[in-house]
Parts: sequence; structure tokens; C-alpha cells
Amino acid sequence: MQVMDYQQFIVRDPRVCGGQPVIRGTRVTLQTVLASLADGDGIDEILADLPTLTRSQVEAVIAFAAASASEDLPTPGVPHLT
Repeated sequence: MQVMDYQQFIVRDPRVCGGQPVIRGTRVTLQTVLASLADGDGIDEILADLPTLTRSQVEAVIAFAAASASEDLPTPGVPHLT
């Protein structure tokens, strides 16, 4: 299985959308795509709603979210037994 290189699709520029991460060459934020996924939309529905995007770009957002989740979620501590 090949790992998606999401970095080629996602940029952050303080002059674009207030510095939120966006899909390169667009003003579509990752938050917009992730909110659609969270609402239950599939990739095809997102592409229909945002026709300037490609399937690879949406997949890159998903890969970014997966990588971010593994980095950002705190690991719960092990309970101490007394």
C-alpha cells in the first residue's frame, strides 16, 4: 500500500484564508472538506459540491487528517494500581 504524500496538495499561507491550511491552488480549506466528511458526505458528493477539486486532493485531506490525528491526540496515562 502506497502512502499518500499529502504535502504536495496542502499549503498554509498567512495571506490566504487567514493562514488556514487549504488545498493548493484553491481557497478551499481542509476544514471545509473535513466538515463535509463528518456530515456523512462521500468523496463523490464532495467533488459534486466543490467541482474544482480532484479525487486526489480530497484523498490528501483525508491522509492529512489521519496523520494529524496520530500526532495530536494525547495518549491516556496508565492508571496506577495501589
